[in-house]
Amino acid sequence: MTQAEVERRYGCDALVTDPTLQAWRGVTVHAEPDKVWARLRQVRIAPYSYDLVDNLGRRSPRELRDVPEPSPGAPFTRAFGIDQGQVLAVDPGREMTARIMSAYMSYAVVPGAAGTRLLLKVAARTHRVLAPVLSVGDLVMARKQLLTLKALAESDRSASGQSASD
Repeated sequence: MTQAEVERRYGCDALVTDPTLQAWRGVTVHAEPDKVWARLRQVRIAPYSYDLVDNLGRRSPRELRDVPEPSPGAPFTRAFGIDQGQVLAVDPGREMTARIMSAYMSYAVVPGAAGTRLLLKVAARTHRVLAPVLSVGDLVMARKQLLTLKALAESDRSASGQSASD
């Protein structure tokens, strides 16, 4: 994460006052922003992290599905066979903010010269003793999720016949 990415305003910033936990994650995806957004929308049907842990061993779909744009009030994701969390705000193609339990998260798709950045900020107000534990768990699960979405979006780009120099 760059300093500018940490300092940028995310949707979750307006929803959590005085957070005890703030965590940022980001990956560079060598695919167009629309391909990254299409993959990010897939989070609404599966977690795309460690499926054995957070999806009862069911593999998150690898094929691109026609998942509608998220809308406020819709379920955020589906894990353990049930809907989880809630979409709170959407700027289509750019940012989606959601809540799961007491954690608020904003995913941002940011075009750049070196590729598209897929950013995630998680913010929560929790007991200060729990914040480091939650942060470590988030680091592992969120990192895997972002890397999976990156690989799938890059695979979509390759399948469409585009090269990294396009």
